Amino acid sequence: MSRDAARIRRNDYGILTPPALGAWTPELTVTVVIPAHDRQETLDLTLAALAAQSYPADLLDVIVVDDGSAPPLRLPDLRPAATRLVPSAPGGWGRAWALQTGIDAASGEIVLVLDADMVPHRGHVEAQSRWHHLAPYLVVLGWIDFTADAVLPAPAEVREALDAGNEDKLFHLSPLRHDWAEKIIEEHDGLRTAPSALAARVHVGATASYPAALLRRIGGLDTSLVLAEDTELGYRLAQAGAVFVPDPDARAWHLGLPTAMRDWAALKRYNDPFVADRVPHRRYLRVNQGRQWLVPYIDCVVDGEHPYEDVRATVDGLLAASLPDVRVTVTGPWPDLGSGRRHPLHDPDLDLRLIHATFEHDPRVRLTPPESPPPGAAAPYRLTVPPGWMPGHDTLQRLTEHLDEHDLGALCVALAEQSDGVVVARLERTAALARAALLTGPDEHPDDVIHEVFGVEWVDGESWGFVRRPKVYPPRRRPLTELEQQALQHEKEVTRLRRRAAALQAEMSQLRREAGKAERDAVRWREKAEAWRQEAVRLARARERTVLKRAVRRVRDLTFPDQ
Repeated sequence: MSRDAARIRRNDYGILTPPALGAWTPELTVTVVIPAHDRQETLDLTLAALAAQSYPADLLDVIVVDDGSAPPLRLPDLRPAATRLVPSAPGGWGRAWALQTGIDAASGEIVLVLDADMVPHRGHVEAQSRWHHLAPYLVVLGWIDFTADAVLPAPAEVREALDAGNEDKLFHLSPLRHDWAEKIIEEHDGLRTAPSALAARVHVGATASYPAALLRRIGGLDTSLVLAEDTELGYRLAQAGAVFVPDPDARAWHLGLPTAMRDWAALKRYNDPFVADRVPHRRYLRVNQGRQWLVPYIDCVVDGEHPYEDVRATVDGLLAASLPDVRVTVTGPWPDLGSGRRHPLHDPDLDLRLIHATFEHDPRVRLTPPESPPPGAAAPYRLTVPPGWMPGHDTLQRLTEHLDEHDLGALCVALAEQSDGVVVARLERTAALARAALLTGPDEHPDDVIHEVFGVEWVDGESWGFVRRPKVYPPRRRPLTELEQQALQHEKEVTRLRRRAAALQAEMSQLRREAGKAERDAVRWREKAEAWRQEAVRLARARERTVLKRAVRRVRDLTFPDQ
């Protein structure tokens, strides 16, 4: 199959047949980027393993980025011929910053990222690169084994083991693995049946490869992140239409256990706020209903070049949705409005000015020119609603759940039929739009391609909660009649009396409980008093017997003194 013609449906890369290792002729150049900080000993092993790769040496180069190591890193003698050591770009630090420095300097058509504590098997680069020869939008994930050795071998031993095909014997295998990732991969047929959001979750940056053009098109790494940069990158790759391919043949040793295994709780505590802000699919992290986030869950688009009342009603309905992380984009020629002298009530741009005045200071609403790209990372969904139509409170929630349940690319909602066609609201998956943009030919309609790679479905708007705006909008409250005012006052009085009655009932219940307790206490004290009385009688009788005995002895002594 031609590399440019491969049309993968969702994440099912099964239509591709990768060649067997050693049985094909590579053509694409590969740049391996290794970000490193104070990892000289393990870096030497990584480079020794790269020097023994089965991928053609003339198509392979390596960039080691020193992220402020002290002492600075050096290149060992045992390394690939085309290896460069560059310092991390000034102005930042951390893995993402160093990795972006390497990506900016990379010349390969494929960028393979490898951490400085990884020892790849001989076919590691070849196994990942063969997939990139089949389609230009694949993200290939290596397979990681963790070591249990405290003592590391020499670089020459690593090279010899790879040359002899004995990589499996280099280290003792740790019983710990990326169980959560491997479970997702196994349960979803190697990710072939995984939804795009779940497939992106498996993206772990210790060993992964990307088309260089795709990386640059999405802007590379988020260099503001110190941790969780691979999670955020995986999300944006998915939105760009990428397909995630885990390859068990692309094996590599991880020297020791990563931070995620050594201190998972602390790492999660640190990462969660950054991930919640940037990865909308992590719904369990966005539990606060009143919050707004850097990357919204849905970007709603409304054409602002319509009557003020229609646009306002639609935007109001979208902002009132049960989903909190919604951003509304109102398109229009806002920069062209100008501020010159005009008649306020007969201005030809009056409706645009009223829309601008209504939403200018709402942080949830963006006023942008048509076709203006959204800033930052794209939301996973885009909903386009024609002005004058209002969604129900839970319409957006239901639509996105339906799209996710069926893993669709687009959901077309038929609102009304007019003489010039059907009025449609449209919910689209950003990943599907991006995939279609990569694959659509000059004579094709994008919807045909979206349907081919994800699926398109039509539904009825009324059943999903869409309604026309009220005739008068914004709604106006007329003055209440005297009868309505009296009814309202009576209702308030009834409510007050009900609350008072409830309070009295609660008070009576409390008094009953207290009276019952007092009665129980009285019975208990009566029983104790009776016991005390009986004890007093017993003691009195005992005392009387003692006195009587003494009197008898006294009389006896007086009567018979000599006895």
